[in-house]
Amino acid sequence: MMKYIKTKKWILAAIAVCTLGASCTDLEETVYSQILAEETVFTADDLNLIVATPYANMRGIYWEWEGLFDVYEESSDLYVTPRRTNIGWGAQYILMHQHTWGPGTSHIESLWFRSYRAINNANKAILQLEQLEGEGVDNYIAEMKALRALCYYILYDNFRNIPLVTQFDVPEGFLPEQASNQEVYDFIIQELTDAMPLLSQENSGATYGRFTYWGAKMTLAKMYLNSEVYIGTPRWDDALAEVQDIIDSGLFSMASDFSDIFAIENENLPETIYAIPFDQINASGSYLAYKALLGSSRATFDLSGSPWGGSAAIPQFIDTYDEDDQRLEDTWIGGPQFTSSGDPLLLNPDDPDSQLDYINYIKNVNEADDADGYRFVRYEIGAGDVGTTSNDVPFFRYTDALMIKAECLLRTGFADQAAEIVSDVRQRAFKDTDPSKAVVTGAELMQGSVYQYGVQEDGVITNLEGGDDIEYGRFLDELAWEFVGEHHRKQDLIRFGVYTTKSWFSHTPNGDYREIFPIPLSQMETNPNLTQNPGY
Repeated sequence: MMKYIKTKKWILAAIAVCTLGASCTDLEETVYSQILAEETVFTADDLNLIVATPYANMRGIYWEWEGLFDVYEESSDLYVTPRRTNIGWGAQYILMHQHTWGPGTSHIESLWFRSYRAINNANKAILQLEQLEGEGVDNYIAEMKALRALCYYILYDNFRNIPLVTQFDVPEGFLPEQASNQEVYDFIIQELTDAMPLLSQENSGATYGRFTYWGAKMTLAKMYLNSEVYIGTPRWDDALAEVQDIIDSGLFSMASDFSDIFAIENENLPETIYAIPFDQINASGSYLAYKALLGSSRATFDLSGSPWGGSAAIPQFIDTYDEDDQRLEDTWIGGPQFTSSGDPLLLNPDDPDSQLDYINYIKNVNEADDADGYRFVRYEIGAGDVGTTSNDVPFFRYTDALMIKAECLLRTGFADQAAEIVSDVRQRAFKDTDPSKAVVTGAELMQGSVYQYGVQEDGVITNLEGGDDIEYGRFLDELAWEFVGEHHRKQDLIRFGVYTTKSWFSHTPNGDYREIFPIPLSQMETNPNLTQNPGY
C-alpha cells in the first residue's frame, strides 16, 4: 500500500506552482507531443508534483464561476439567482432556473471544459508516471485513473454520451469519438474497480484530500444509486454494498456539530470521505458569500469587499423546514440583520427604521428587491477577503453514505430500517432544540413531500401541484435539508422523478430531455464526431 506525504499541505504547496487555467480541452487544437518538455526528467521523488495539477483542477470544477455548485443547485427547487432591482448579472442563472438553457449556455460550456481539463491533466500525469520506476508508482497511476473516473462520473451524470479520452499523447488533429451511454457507464465502473486494490484504505491526515479507496467506493455507490436513471436497470443492492463497506470500516463517523463540516478550518473531520482542499494563501476558495449576500452584509461579517447580493433560497423550500431544525439556521440567514458588533444594520445610517431584513419572499425570477430571499451561509464566512476562504469542500461525506444506505433500504422494502438511519442523522439537527422531533418512521418516509410545488408569483402559488404524489417524497425532503448546497439536488430530483415534472417558483416543466444537458456548442462546432443529445 502506498505511503502518502503528510496532510493536505503537499497538495496546496504543489498547487501554488501549477498553472491552473492553461490546460486545453479543445483536443483537436493541441499538439500533445510537444507539451512535455524534453529537458524535463521526472523521478520517483516528483510523484506528488506530477499528480498535483489534476487535484488543483477539481477546485475549478467546483468553485470557479458557474461551477458544479451552480449547476446542481441553480437548476433545482432549492436555490435561485433572480434579476434584482440593482443587479443585472443573473441572466444565465435564470436560464438554469427555468430549464431553458441551450448548447451555448455558459454553465454547460464551463462544466464540460473544466472536467475535461482535469481529465487531460490526469492523462498527462499517468503518462509521466508510466515512465517512472520505483515503489508506489503503480499506486499513483491507480489514483490518477480513479480521479479521472470521478471526473467522467461528473460529465456522465450531466451529459451521458461523451468522449472517453484515456491518452495524453494523441496525434495532432485528434478528434475524440463519442462513446455510448452504456459504454461510458461501464467504463467508469471498470476504471474504479480496477484501481481500488491499489488505492489507500487509510483515513488520516496523510490521505486527506487524496482520492482513496473510500472515495472510489462512494463514486461507485453513486453510479449504482442512479443506475435506473442512467441505464434503466436498478442496482440498489450494489449501491448498498458499497456504502456498507464504508460504514463497516469504522474509519468514519458523523461530526458532532453540523456547522463543523463547513467551518473555515474543517480539514481532517471524521465525516469527510473525500475533500477538495482550499487554503487562504495557496489555494483560495469560493465566491459564494459574495454571490449571495447583499453588499451591506459586509458589516455583519467584517468583509474587506462588498458582496454582490444575487442568490437566495426559493421561498417554497424555506417553508418546508421545521422551525426547530438547526440546519435552517446553519444554512440560511433571514430576518433583521446586525453588524458584527451587534448593532442594527441600517441601510441608511440616518434612518433608524432602515434595518436590513432578509425576507422569505421573492416576487418572481425576473423581478426581486435587493433584500428578498434568505441567503446561503452554510459555509462559514470569515472576516477579510471572503474570496480567499479556506473552507474545504466535503465532496463525499459519511452522512451521504448513511443516507444512500437508507434510500436503498427504503426502495427495497425495509422502510423501518431506513427510518432508523434517518432518525440518527436528524438527531444532530434537533439535539439542541427538540430531540423528540428527530424520530421519523418508515411510514412517514414513504409519504409524499411536504414541498408545495407549483409556480409561485408574488408570494402566491398560482397552480398548486403539491408534493403528495412523489413516491418517497418525505425522504427526498430529508435529502434537501441535509445536503442543500452540496451538489446533490439536480441528481436527487431526477432520481425521484421531479426534475422535469414539477413546477416551482418561476420554473415550469420544459421536457424530459432536460434531465441531461446538450453537448456544448463549442464542441459541436469543432468536432464532427459528436452527435447532439436528443431535444437540443
